[in-house]
Amino acid sequence: MKYILIIFTFAVLAFGGYMINSTKADEGFNLAGRVEVAERLRKSAQADNVACSIVVKNEADVPIAIKRIINPKFPMDFNIGKEDLLIDDVEGDIKLEVQINSHGNLGVLKSGDIFGQSNQMYSSGRKDIVLVADKMMGKPTLGSNRGNFFRTAAR
Repeated sequence: MKYILIIFTFAVLAFGGYMINSTKADEGFNLAGRVEVAERLRKSAQADNVACSIVVKNEADVPIAIKRIINPKFPMDFNIGKEDLLIDDVEGDIKLEVQINSHGNLGVLKSGDIFGQSNQMYSSGRKDIVLVADKMMGKPTLGSNRGNFFRTAAR
């Protein structure tokens, strides 16, 4: 009888430990917020065939999660969960960057790319993050020279 009681106690403790760990795993990694684009860049950011990528980086500036949205409309709400993680576990503070481009390559800024970054560090579970894309790489280019009075007058 004594052994049955000991085995039963260990079984209850093991089950309780399993339930606590499974509850923590369900919470997991989660970030939510909004991406805003400066008014002067909004038309370029909402053009056809544009991708908005939100990159989450750790304290060592290594990407740990990526969320990509095709043909975004701004302001845009986002939710980054454990399905967007590139690694198994997140420890420490994190920062976020946003890149909006039409070529799809992350980390390579080309002329016309719009980008921004968080100005503070966050921890997992934050729901009030605001990312502002307010910078553009290079000068914006005209789509066509045709019908441009100043270019044709200079010839």
